[in-house]
Amino acid sequence: MVTPSRAQPDFVKALSRLDATALVVGSMIGSGIFIVSADIVRQVQAPGLLLAVWATAGLVTLMGAITYGELAGMYPRAGGQYVYLREGISPLFGYLYGWTLFMVIQTGTIAAVAVAFARFTAVFVPALSPEVFLGFTMTLPSGPIQVGISPQRLFAIASIVILTWINVQGVRTAAIIQTSLTVIKTAALAALIVLGLTIGRQTEAIAANFGGNLWPAGGFSLGLLPLIGAAMVGSLFSMDAWNNVGFASGEMKNPTRDLPFAMAVGVLVVTSLYVLANLAYVSVLPADGIAHAPQDRVGTAALQAMFGTAGLSVMAAAIMISTFGCNNGLILAGARVYWAMARDNLFFRSAGELHRDHKTPAWALVAQLVWTSVLCLSGTYSQLLDYVIIAAVLFYMLTVAGLFALRVRRPELERPVRAFGYPWFPALYVLLTGLVCLNLLVQKPQYTWPGLMIVALGVPVYFVWRRMTQRDDGRR
Repeated sequence: MVTPSRAQPDFVKALSRLDATALVVGSMIGSGIFIVSADIVRQVQAPGLLLAVWATAGLVTLMGAITYGELAGMYPRAGGQYVYLREGISPLFGYLYGWTLFMVIQTGTIAAVAVAFARFTAVFVPALSPEVFLGFTMTLPSGPIQVGISPQRLFAIASIVILTWINVQGVRTAAIIQTSLTVIKTAALAALIVLGLTIGRQTEAIAANFGGNLWPAGGFSLGLLPLIGAAMVGSLFSMDAWNNVGFASGEMKNPTRDLPFAMAVGVLVVTSLYVLANLAYVSVLPADGIAHAPQDRVGTAALQAMFGTAGLSVMAAAIMISTFGCNNGLILAGARVYWAMARDNLFFRSAGELHRDHKTPAWALVAQLVWTSVLCLSGTYSQLLDYVIIAAVLFYMLTVAGLFALRVRRPELERPVRAFGYPWFPALYVLLTGLVCLNLLVQKPQYTWPGLMIVALGVPVYFVWRRMTQRDDGRR
């Protein structure tokens, strides 16, 4: 166990149970649900498997959220999963999670969501072109990318700057914005579902998708499970960030009770919405229409099928609200992990200080802003997210494994909430996430091995950083 080297400052205890649940829902719902179904259908080639992919990803995510309840109740501190891994496994594993979160997972997601926000804003402001006018082409294992400046990327960075500034001003302001935007975008997604399943249903689409073509030739079989597992990359990332609420637990009014509730209820709400949204898609669009939606904008294609060209503007506005609210939650939560790492002398010292007036981790927010902006200009964020999906799932698995270790090593610790169905339910989660990791290693090696290399690079950085901080402390 690591004992922070400096006295813990006080955050403002401003987040209620509703705010925490809104943070879970708002951080999860971004642009993914409106886009990634196109790629999933291209992989699985059947609408029934599309629904199976989303349902399986939702089930695994929900199991994780329920299991995390015990850890969240035991360690209601800023930093969330970083703290769980640090205490349950070792400081090194906690650092590797924080390292990967800062280098790719959190910052890459913020960059990708910000560019999606700019992309849909371009529906109303055509001048926001994605064309790079000052840059160069770089080739990665996943293909060529354009590094440089474009109007769309600059607008994306501007949105991140604004949200970072809002979050520096205080957690109460950020929470009000988060809760308000979450209500709006959840209502918008619910409206899409209701319309798609009622008045917007298309007879041709239903006949094509449910008239004998729901499953591949031969029907559903266990042999399809590896295909489902490999196709879950997009759906898992669309359901990710549910654990972010734990990063901000130091600012919750009653974290030991509200944190497990927010995780479980928030994930259940989003999983239900996502599965129903895809059911609406297959009720409005044939599988081929989903797979070849322009720029993969499945949500837009569905609304256009229902309302014509007016649907394009309506959906673009809804996705703008969704992505802006999603990034507010991601920016709020991520900085708390870097703050916790800095308190353990594993990140820049200034990141471990709170703003004198607003009691927010201002320097951690700035560090996050700078690196996210670099990723926006690099054009590599989408590729990096593909690389680290295995790392994200692996850290979830290790975190729950840490729960077993803590039951053995620290039985005396207070556990306000206990994991449901322990030990069988958590063990099943470890098994399922382990199988997902193995399946990704076999099915998508071009993405998974680079992802593991990004994590591994954190090992020497950890030991170098520890040595540097110990040497500096010795000079004081």
